[in-house]
Amino acid sequence: MTYAHVFEPIDVGTMHLRNRVMLPPHASAIGNIWGTEDEARRNIAYFERRCADDGVAWVGSLSTHLRNTVVPGFEPTGVGAATLGHFRLPYFVERVQQFTDSLHALGTAVTVQMVHQGGMPHAPSAVMSAPTINLVPHVMTESEIAWFVREYAESARLAQDGRADGVELHLNHEDLHEWFLSPYTNQRTDSYGGSLENRARFAVECLSAIRDAVGDTMTVGIRLNIREELPEGYDVAGGIELAQYFESTGLIDYVHGVIGSPWGNPSYIQPTQFEPGSFAPYAGELKRALSLPVVHTGRITHPDVAESILAAGHADIVGMARAHIADGDLLAKARTGRTDEIRPCVGGNDCISRRYVEGLPFGCAVNPATSHEADGPWLLRATKRRLLVVGGGPAGLELAALAGENGLDVTLWEAEPELGGQLRYVVEVPRHEGFAQYLDWQLARLKRAGVDVVTGSRATPDQVRDFAADVVAIATGARSRMPAIKGVDSAFDTRDVLAGRVSLGHRVLVVAEDDHVPPLSVADHLATAGHEVTVVYPTSQPAPLVGRYSVGAILGRLDAAGVTLRPMEQVLAIEEHTVLTRNVYSWRTRVLGDFDSVVLACGSVSESSLYDVLRNVLADVHILGDAYAPRRLVFATQQAYALAQQLVTTDRRQGDS
Repeated sequence: MTYAHVFEPIDVGTMHLRNRVMLPPHASAIGNIWGTEDEARRNIAYFERRCADDGVAWVGSLSTHLRNTVVPGFEPTGVGAATLGHFRLPYFVERVQQFTDSLHALGTAVTVQMVHQGGMPHAPSAVMSAPTINLVPHVMTESEIAWFVREYAESARLAQDGRADGVELHLNHEDLHEWFLSPYTNQRTDSYGGSLENRARFAVECLSAIRDAVGDTMTVGIRLNIREELPEGYDVAGGIELAQYFESTGLIDYVHGVIGSPWGNPSYIQPTQFEPGSFAPYAGELKRALSLPVVHTGRITHPDVAESILAAGHADIVGMARAHIADGDLLAKARTGRTDEIRPCVGGNDCISRRYVEGLPFGCAVNPATSHEADGPWLLRATKRRLLVVGGGPAGLELAALAGENGLDVTLWEAEPELGGQLRYVVEVPRHEGFAQYLDWQLARLKRAGVDVVTGSRATPDQVRDFAADVVAIATGARSRMPAIKGVDSAFDTRDVLAGRVSLGHRVLVVAEDDHVPPLSVADHLATAGHEVTVVYPTSQPAPLVGRYSVGAILGRLDAAGVTLRPMEQVLAIEEHTVLTRNVYSWRTRVLGDFDSVVLACGSVSESSLYDVLRNVLADVHILGDAYAPRRLVFATQQAYALAQQLVTTDRRQGDS
């Protein structure tokens, strides 16, 4: 495919853009631009990599919170809650200058997004915006509204001092402005409620004050939900009417139209259950109703998806965040005809949920190098030491490829006829095509890296020792866990179910003892195949480690398919057509049934027996991935990256000596 539309220049307000790709806000977990100097350095280095070599034309990733006004002692809570905010940080201007100067040097425009989340604690009315968040907000007075209008103006002026090219007013994703725009959350009877003009008055006053502060020297845009997800909110026609009204004021230069909420189905960070670019037609309706340029962001995973959206006239510019997290050279590869080398995003959203759910550092499941741009190129050609990797699952694949790309002589052994490990089962789950693409990409990458691959033979300690590699890495994965449940031998294993190796009856109970998505995924697989499915969880909610930006998609699919979820129940015994469960808090037992089949989704147990023998025999042997401790894809690739770095840098030191 050619990318004539992707690489076509365009003018937006004061900005001349060399192509039609922008980076929307997404990188706070990679390195907090408002944090320490080191965090800011990491943030900037990440964006520099993606803007270099005529890359991304526009970075709108400075998501910046306004100062809040609250009574003494009140503590705003929730994701995005702020008191001081970012604009009023003593080093704000200096930090924005550092960011914008770095990207301007690469020919990239920079805008600052202006954010203040609704309900923290302010709102137009005492109405909660989401069924999943039940904090009743403070109803704003007109004097508080006026205070915020002044604060928006001063914040825009500070962004201008930071040499930003523009500001984007955040009117969506539960922002305070969306709460005013929505006929559901805005039930005021004064001049800020009722008609569309009144509901938009707060935003228009802020835009007018911003224009008064910065004049025509900056681009001013809005990011708007094309529709609200609650049925009581505005629909697509209502979103278009709002956009037309804002355009009619003459205060804005573009509209950034998106779909999704911070909590629902879909979220605005749509996971793998949604087809790439599936909401672009709504942006197309918006574009046809406006004369201003329209930006659209939403699971645009590949240059092919971007080109098709632009060519169809659904948008003038596309926002691509996670695709660039997965591959910082995405546009360069598209421009030079190397799209087969683009590392695919799988849409698992670990890039955001690791930080905000588990409190872990940033990690991209498919590209463990992302966030390390500031560390410099440890990936230099090493000497030709021989590395044997035993196990061709996610950890082994990533390690073998990284080591091969950096000069080690790599051999990869896999016991099964095909590489992939548990990825071979994941690709059988509905809407997981991205994982299949990632697996195919890794296999092609091994060939490019010159890795010698041997499949279909299970390694023995003697074979490994006789191979006489300089370094051995054991990535032998994990076997399915069999919980201590009476009658468990009559149950079926998830892997066998996904591989189609077993035949199940119509009524299926899934025993879920896994804190992430696999039990829900196998339930989706079964429901899609026409089974009547019940999932029993011992936790108080399903999949507690799946973040709010992802969980709504799979839970929505399961409910639509009639799947029953039973939390807080532990399965004690499996009988012929029933199961005995016990509430994990009251210890009350229940008999559930009738069921034809029971499926176990109970995690895995490390298969480390080969390592256990070799660790006392070989001088340089390592273990990684599920063989060490069963976790997700992102854990496997992060470990592979760390070990590859250790091996390569050790090799370099030996080569220099």
